[in-house]
Amino acid sequence: MQTYASFSPPPRLLLGPGPSNVAPSVLKAMSLPLLGHLDPEFVKMMEEIKAMLRQVFITRNDLTFPISGTGSAGMEFCFVNLVEPGDEVVIGVNGVFGGRMADVAERCGAKVTRVEAPWGQIIEPQQIADALKNKRPKIVAIVHAETSTGALTPVEEISRLAHEAGALFLLDTVTSLGGCPVKIDEWQVDAVYSGTQKCLSCPPGLAPVSLNARALEVARKRKTKVQSWYLDVNLLSSYWGQERVYHHTAPISMNYALHEALRLVLAEGLEARWRRHEQNHLALKNGLAAAGLELASKNGHPLWSLNPVTVPGSVDEALVRKRLLGEFNIEIGAGLGPLKGKIWRIGLMGESSKKENVEKVIEALRTTLRN
Repeated sequence: MQTYASFSPPPRLLLGPGPSNVAPSVLKAMSLPLLGHLDPEFVKMMEEIKAMLRQVFITRNDLTFPISGTGSAGMEFCFVNLVEPGDEVVIGVNGVFGGRMADVAERCGAKVTRVEAPWGQIIEPQQIADALKNKRPKIVAIVHAETSTGALTPVEEISRLAHEAGALFLLDTVTSLGGCPVKIDEWQVDAVYSGTQKCLSCPPGLAPVSLNARALEVARKRKTKVQSWYLDVNLLSSYWGQERVYHHTAPISMNYALHEALRLVLAEGLEARWRRHEQNHLALKNGLAAAGLELASKNGHPLWSLNPVTVPGSVDEALVRKRLLGEFNIEIGAGLGPLKGKIWRIGLMGESSKKENVEKVIEALRTTLRN
């Protein structure tokens, strides 16, 4: 019988589109002894996770908790609970994840209207206004921070338009939560999801979500059963609520990690954390310019945590990424879809968003492009 050595991952500086590096205390939290998922001490920690998530989302929504699954599970959670067959849904598509939203909604039986913008550009409020003429959709959904392009779509006006049309407003904050302003109550977001592995700097595996009373009422007054038993909010709310009715065995160690990651976010302070991400984004922009490189994101709407860099025309972008990984232990991301081969994606998320990391990746790019 073949035997195997224990796995020992090489040290990497994770500056791609996610996951980000995590703090040593988050890794340490994952090594703590397991508790039962209904143990009183674990239940107490669950309450603290919910309270901290409300602070990070800046919401009073009681139904705020982490789904056991990655950010894509958070996306599915929102759509399967709020959409029934035949419902009209308007979705902004300006990259991979807007397209994924549309795919998930269609799988729920929705009649989807795609509001499209070129990759790298934002969804403009006027586009949504035009799409809503003579329509009364159930949901208007937008990706706040499009990870595939580095575009940050302002959403306050879009939220207003959605509500004037009688729709729920659904927001993807996977790459924005913890890295730039996200204000769920102020922006009147009805349903929101995120992921743990980006600006929260926790390993992938949980998806923070929050539904307000309006969205929860829609989910509870459905005419048909939620198509996913696992993601049914009517069942999950009983597990994460006061009843503690058994639903599934929560990933114990991942919740330890999220608890510690959220504690670190709040210890730093949201505004200080946002400012750090902005400052490091600007430092990267300036350093790239000095190296003869430039950001590809639309002027005025850059995403601080995910920076698309235009690949010079004569450069083999895949070879550069390979050399950065092999020679410098630095991971950056490739372009996707129509941007494949045209951009690199440099993530400055959470624990990875540091001045020294900006300097390291710029110097590594200089060296690689020079040789």
